[in-house]
Parts: sequence; C-alpha cells; structure tokens
Amino acid sequence: MQRIVQKFGGTSVRSINKIKEACDLIKKEFNNGNQVVVVSSAMAGETNKLVNLAENFDVSLNKREYDMIVSTGEQVSIALISMALKDIGITARPLLGWQVPIIGSNDYTKAKINKIDSKLILKIINTKEIPIIAGFQGVNENNNIVTLGRGGSDTSAVAIAAAISADRCDIYTDVDGVYTCDPRMVTKAKKLERISYEEMLEFASLGAKVLQTRSVEMAMRHNVIVQVLSSQTGARGTFLTKEDKKMENELIRGIAYTKDEANITLINILDKPGVAAKIFTPLSKNNINVDMIVQTGSENGKNINFTYTVTRKDLKPAILIMERNKKNIEFERIITNNSLAKVSIIGLGMRTHTGVADKMFSALASENINIHVISTSEIKISVLINEELIKKALKILHTTFGLDSD
Repeated sequence: MQRIVQKFGGTSVRSINKIKEACDLIKKEFNNGNQVVVVSSAMAGETNKLVNLAENFDVSLNKREYDMIVSTGEQVSIALISMALKDIGITARPLLGWQVPIIGSNDYTKAKINKIDSKLILKIINTKEIPIIAGFQGVNENNNIVTLGRGGSDTSAVAIAAAISADRCDIYTDVDGVYTCDPRMVTKAKKLERISYEEMLEFASLGAKVLQTRSVEMAMRHNVIVQVLSSQTGARGTFLTKEDKKMENELIRGIAYTKDEANITLINILDKPGVAAKIFTPLSKNNINVDMIVQTGSENGKNINFTYTVTRKDLKPAILIMERNKKNIEFERIITNNSLAKVSIIGLGMRTHTGVADKMFSALASENINIHVISTSEIKISVLINEELIKKALKILHTTFGLDSD
C-alpha cells in the first residue's frame, strides 16, 4: 500500500465530463489498495471570473475580501469531485483549507504555507475515505482566508504530500510530462523520464509552465517525489527526484524560453562605487524584478553603460523610475528594446563538462543569430536574442546538443 496525493489542475476539472474522467483516475489508484488524497484547482476559467468581479473595487484596500472571493472556485470543484466519486461507489469528503487546517502567512494574495495539520487527513484516509482538498488556499493566524498566488494548487499538493509523508505526489495536467523543449516550438522534442529538482526549478523559472516554481522548491526541500502526467490518459509521466550520477552524465537536459523580455540600457554613467545600488534600489522598492545584468566600460575608462532586463509589463514603470532618478544615477540617456526573447539551456552536466558555452554560441552563430546579453549559473546558460529568431534558435540548439527524438 502506498500513500498518493493526486492533484488536478483547472483544465482537468473544467467540466462535469472532465471531473468524471478525473474520478476514474482516482478510483483506479484507490482500487489498487493505496491511500489517496486529492487536491483540486478551480474549474478552468473560474478564478479569472472571480478576479474580474473583485477588481470592480480597489483590491489594494480589500485584500482580505479579495482572497475570500477568489478562493471560492476550489470550493465548487472539490464538492463536485466528491459527489462524482460517491456516484461510483467511493466515499469522499471535501475539505477547504481552513478545515484541514492549512496555516498560511498573513500575506494576502501570495501567502506562504507555514504549517499543515495532518491529523484530519490521516484520520480520513485511515477509514478508507478520500479527502478532496481545495488547493490554492489556507487560513492565517487571524482565521482569515489567504491564497497562495496563481498556480498555488501545485504548492498545496506538494506541501500536503510532505505533511503526510506521501510516497508520491502526482500532478495531473493537460500535458503528459516534461519535455526537452516546448513541442509546439520543436517537433522533435521528447519527453523526459526523470528530471532533477534543480533542473526543473530552472525550467519553471525560465518560462516552462508545467509546474509552479514554489511547488518545485517545496518538493526539493522536503524530498517529495513528484510525477507530472496527463489527466487524459493517466499514462506514466515525468518524475522529479533528487539528482543522481546518471543525470550528471547527460550534458543538457532541455531548453526553456520566454518571450516576455525587455531590456534597458543606461548610457554614459560615471563609474564610481554605489552606482549599481542607485539603479536597482528604486526598482526593488517598486517591486520590479531585474533579471540579466551586463556592465560595459567606455574608452575613457571613467564611464560605463549598464544594461538589465525586466518583463515587458515592467518596462514602462522601470523607465519612469530611471527618469525620476536620472540626476542621482547620472546617466546620459536610455535605450530600450521590448522585442527580445530569452533562450536557456539547462543541465546538471554543465558542472562537470567544459565547452558548453562555446558549443551553444557557435550553434547560434551558424544560424546568424546575434546574442544581446548572456548570463550563466552552475547548470544554466541564458542568452537574449531577437524574438523573431526564437524558433530557429530552439531548433538548432536542440539538434546541436543531441536532444532530438529518434
């Protein structure tokens, strides 16, 4: 007997027929003699409707009420799943976050899970029932409902799996696993059997929308085995596990990309201590995240140019902040570009193999793809290129690093 957490995303429960299909997968696991806990998102599109209702008012003044409103989508889906299971002879019990309880921080709209009391969940599964738990939500120390941010149901599922010492957490989605690249962009992309937490964390943070970043971080922290698989077939998917030596032998595991990139270059800044703080402190205070950063010197050795990237939605606010701080930063002018894309190769093998960057840059050069900015980490190399060249870049890199399917 195993203890399994099954999480169903919005597309997997978007209709009554889909809910019935999900229940077939739940029944199959339950009939195998396993203890099953289900976590569900709201039905696809429902949370957006609730958000639109709440945004008729000033959300910044009503964050408590906002979280109460947007958390109700999961209440509907877990009740429907419970009803559908009873129709096929399985006793289930729907539970909201506060009923478990899932204790979250006081950060409305983006709360962190501080603690999960597992007693009620364990009591239910030990009586051969199935708890159906609302994802995306918890309750804070003041008994107010808090939500975990969009995609938070993945985090709920992994946290519950850790709290009850589950053998596995299955995340059912509309894809059948994690691929070496987006199959819509690279037709020769192939599904991975296994991927390390660290590699998946890079994939998630670099644009792959298979799993929410926080859920991967939690799985890695608590060593929860996660499987990503399709709710349409239930066939074996991709397993997230801790790394092993075999993973390091594979140079590159996959390629991620994002089109949501813009860069800002500040021209002719006097090179003196504290200039970086003058640039990035006001951005941080306005909750604008900066990604890739490049500093280049001038011929006179006294001035520099500073380039950094932000998301496209943050480009205009970032420019306004720079203009407001122009005298303090002491730059001549701003140059911007909002038609860029970031392409990243990812793999544990980079730790022990040399020449990866040269191979990547040579492949892009062979297709006349110019690189604007480069950033690296221990298991990742990212480049900024013109957006219209992204498909060409993904294809040549996928082939160059031997990722094409047979």
